[in-house]
Amino acid sequence: MPKDYGIGASTKRREDIRFLSGLGNYTDDINVAGQSYAAFVRSTVAHGKIKKVATEAAKAMPGVLGVFTGEDFKDVGSNPAGWLIHSRDGSPMHEPKRPVLAYGKVRHVGDAYACVVAETLQQAKDAVQRIADESEIDELPAIVDMAQALANSANRVHDEMPGNQVFDWGWIEDNRAKTDEAFASAPHVTTLELVNNRLVPNAMEPRASIGEFNHGTGDWKLTTTSQNPHVTRILIAAFVLGIPENKLTVVAPDVGGGFGSKIYHYGEEATVLLAAKALRRPVKWVAERSESFMTDAHGRDHVTKIQLACDKQGNFIAFRTETMANVGAYLSNFAPVTPTFLHGTLMAGPYKVPNVYVNVKAVMTNTAPVDAYRGAGRPEATYSLERVIDKMCRELNLDPFEVRRKNFVTTDMFPYTTPVALVYDTGNYHATLDKAMELGDVAGFEKRRAESAKRGKLRGMGLSTWIEACGIAPSHLVGMLGSRVGLYDAATVRVNATGSISVMTGAHSHGQGHETVFAQIVADKLGIPDSSVEIVHGDTSKIPFGMGSYGSRSLAVCGSAMTRAVDKIIAKGKKIAAHMLEAAESDITFADGKFSVAGTDKAKTFGEIAFSAYVPHNYPLETLEPGLEETAFYDPANFTYPAGAYICEVEVDPDTGKVDICSFTCADDFGNVMNPMIVEGQVHGGVGQGIGQALLENTVYDENGQLLTGSYMDYAMPRADDVPFYTVDASCATPCTHNPLGVKGCGEAGAIGSPPAVVNAVIDALQRGGHKNVTHIDMPVSPARVWSAINA
Repeated sequence: MPKDYGIGASTKRREDIRFLSGLGNYTDDINVAGQSYAAFVRSTVAHGKIKKVATEAAKAMPGVLGVFTGEDFKDVGSNPAGWLIHSRDGSPMHEPKRPVLAYGKVRHVGDAYACVVAETLQQAKDAVQRIADESEIDELPAIVDMAQALANSANRVHDEMPGNQVFDWGWIEDNRAKTDEAFASAPHVTTLELVNNRLVPNAMEPRASIGEFNHGTGDWKLTTTSQNPHVTRILIAAFVLGIPENKLTVVAPDVGGGFGSKIYHYGEEATVLLAAKALRRPVKWVAERSESFMTDAHGRDHVTKIQLACDKQGNFIAFRTETMANVGAYLSNFAPVTPTFLHGTLMAGPYKVPNVYVNVKAVMTNTAPVDAYRGAGRPEATYSLERVIDKMCRELNLDPFEVRRKNFVTTDMFPYTTPVALVYDTGNYHATLDKAMELGDVAGFEKRRAESAKRGKLRGMGLSTWIEACGIAPSHLVGMLGSRVGLYDAATVRVNATGSISVMTGAHSHGQGHETVFAQIVADKLGIPDSSVEIVHGDTSKIPFGMGSYGSRSLAVCGSAMTRAVDKIIAKGKKIAAHMLEAAESDITFADGKFSVAGTDKAKTFGEIAFSAYVPHNYPLETLEPGLEETAFYDPANFTYPAGAYICEVEVDPDTGKVDICSFTCADDFGNVMNPMIVEGQVHGGVGQGIGQALLENTVYDENGQLLTGSYMDYAMPRADDVPFYTVDASCATPCTHNPLGVKGCGEAGAIGSPPAVVNAVIDALQRGGHKNVTHIDMPVSPARVWSAINA
């Protein structure tokens, strides 16, 4: 029977009470005494030389407290990339400066080159308009197309670079010759060129920041919409402001979604801090939705040529890819790693393919920066693999289910080392495929297809079998690969005198349900009600350290640190109990919230031990310090590797090209599941975003670098009637072998496995409907694109 408490229970999210009742505390809800308001002057051209920033008239406008330009902050440090990637020839990547505010040149529409601070927001906006009207920018030819950006080195996004290519990365370079030989001798080669469309993250809450400076102490405070406050603090303190890290506190209160876009440090955060110091007033900024479209880090935007070598029976011999990855006008913090180590290392999929070679060219363009978006490199890899496999199956007239099945890594092969240097510790890909086929009623598909045909619709089924790497680690390895930070995490568990618990964790919750799940785990291990456990996060002054929440790492990394801290609490509790119960420490057991002497009825409750730790009247003071608080750091030994099989069924209207999703089935292996309800919700959300990418969402710039999809009038987000009721299962669990909870990661799975399942289903519908010439349609698979494909 399902558990009703602790680990494995579908406990309702405790944080939802305040969110659903309007009591959340978001950055825009916070108002500081003496607060002023900032607004930014943004470029309306994609590429141009700044000739004049007209500030004098704006400074004299009512309520204006100060105007700051890029020239004012010219000597401030640069916002760095978090990874250093080397090209195939061993040379380090090009890393142009990313200023707080643009000076000299603007490099994309929305690039901020001035900031106005005023008594009211409207006064600030009025002054911004005055500056924009009177400033002069000489427009330059925009660089939008990646192929043209590589071909024309004379027109450069950054003049200090020799061209527009950041790096030319190969993985693994030693595999290249062997892979080429495999292709040369292969009985069959399938080639597919595809686009992984650019996406705007569209978190419900726009970015916002409040900067404060205390002239008496020299302390800075930033309240901001961040997924990882400690990393933001490091970037701003060490690289931008050049101040001791302990002089800056970063607070991320409730955050309304992130999907990767709030991992990074943005110039607006440093600007409000610098302005607060200069004006001796707190400065608040909240983005409007149009600013979010123009300036939040976008996602995806790959152009890929992938090849699959196999024999005539569909046994995989090699994969080879060439990708151009758009990184936009500036290198965002994770931009170098997303198309490389988060993408190239997954190009073997869950398959026992012996040869893989990946080449990625990162390209700068006059568009918004591109960085990690839900899945971050893993969706791009999975989409390429699952599409080319389906295309090969059609070319050779093979069953796509059985081809994948016979190419899976089998359970007796774990731990399995891939040709792209990952070591899968555990999995059962056959089991998830079998479960998906059962739940998706693959056997009954033909009957459903015939019924659709009677209504003039074309029905198709698409499969995607995926794997991802979560909780990127260990630190020593990623350091060798170019990471400039460690990827461990930390937690402090503080037992209060009355037995209640405060857990300070480096993870940050912005929709994941940490406050519920983390409390479940601690309560389960200590045998106390989860209502006794408080989760504290998002404030660098309260948390020992933390790398934040992204890459499905929160439970596997932060949860493991928390578990280790609880283990330390129990170990100390045994020492206290041994003294109080006059027994040897080795005879003390702990279960169900009680410390007992083995084989006797002598016991003390957890609350009694906690009280004794703080009121040490009967306590081993000679050997043990009072108090009951422990901190643990956890650096994973490996990634975790969730995997699954997704089956999508669609109906296509051949007269209009409209695609309707009839059903979507997910069979996932997430290892041990802490809260099934929350896991299911994460999968629902991810699949919804994947469907959005596959059918609806697309970020479009014209040849002048103007953003044509800069609002919800032009950028199509998935709505309730665009998605079906999902069938979700996580019963095929193979626990992770190297973390104490046996967990993997679930936050990004839906967004990884769903796009190829949808597109495969659409192509299947068209093929079955007699349109054999249609072998691929790029995402989004819109009605116009489908109709055009049908009608050649």
